[in-house]
Amino acid sequence: MFRMICQRLLLFIAALFCISAAVFLALRVLPGDVAQVMAGLNSPRGKVEQLRAELGLNKPLFTQYADWILGVLRGDFGISMLTGRPVASMIATRATITFPLIFLGLAIALAIGIPLGCFKVTHEGKLTQSILRFVALTSGSVPALWGAMLLILLFGRGVGIVGLLPTQGFPTEGWGAFPEAFASLLLPAITVGVIVGSSFMRYTSATLENIAQSEVIAQSMACGMTRKQAVWRVGLRLALPQLVSVIGLTFAHMVMGVMVIENLFSLPGMGMGMVRDVGLRDLIAAQGELFMLAALFLLIGLAVDVAHRLLDARLDENAVEG
Repeated sequence: MFRMICQRLLLFIAALFCISAAVFLALRVLPGDVAQVMAGLNSPRGKVEQLRAELGLNKPLFTQYADWILGVLRGDFGISMLTGRPVASMIATRATITFPLIFLGLAIALAIGIPLGCFKVTHEGKLTQSILRFVALTSGSVPALWGAMLLILLFGRGVGIVGLLPTQGFPTEGWGAFPEAFASLLLPAITVGVIVGSSFMRYTSATLENIAQSEVIAQSMACGMTRKQAVWRVGLRLALPQLVSVIGLTFAHMVMGVMVIENLFSLPGMGMGMVRDVGLRDLIAAQGELFMLAALFLLIGLAVDVAHRLLDARLDENAVEG
């Protein structure tokens, strides 16, 4: 296990450097002059040359990349051209909104998907199966923006039928005003959670149905368990490695989905910030944000790989036999 983790860490570091090079080059091989784009197309030549010198764009590409990656290793992602703030500080501030939203949405999705998936396997009535299948297909087919608008019309404060939750913005005090901050994330999290939860329900039921047809459930029932107990206690534990892989991949996709939701609910997170930075040509900030997102995806893949190996002992047995 230790050897496997060391190998995965080395691959993670190598992939991280490749991603950093790709992000760096992507902003420099595109048509046009980066300094001209950031300064504005109608800016005087002197201002463009001054900006090019400030950004180090008059240096060789290898020197520029070395300066940038060494700064990244020190936690220095550069200075935003719009706000004058360190990019690392901006990313950290926005992450305090985006990641709680993702984790809250994931918790709601798990609370919906896994119990309903188990319920679908343990209750084989035609009416129950039809209702759950309809719920899964309907929830999974609803576009995120349409679902969010529907929830706003139902529960949005000031515009909804019930009017319980805020629909725009985030408290200026941040998480210092915890009740208001949590309430501002609840509607977006429910939007994401319901849609993702339908996928978890389908994956859980499909995995458990295969396990329920195996001898493992029959042996568990022979030991005195009911079918429901066998599915929940034994089947769900056997399905956990596959579910962890699905949850990890879904978490990575949720990062991109949450960025769309942030713009709808006017949440100043990473998604809304990146759209703003790209639109206003703050390419230094966009470069750091793209690198952090790529690093996040790689980190999720590493965590899923290690967790899968810890949960499924058969992988270690195959590695030893190999």
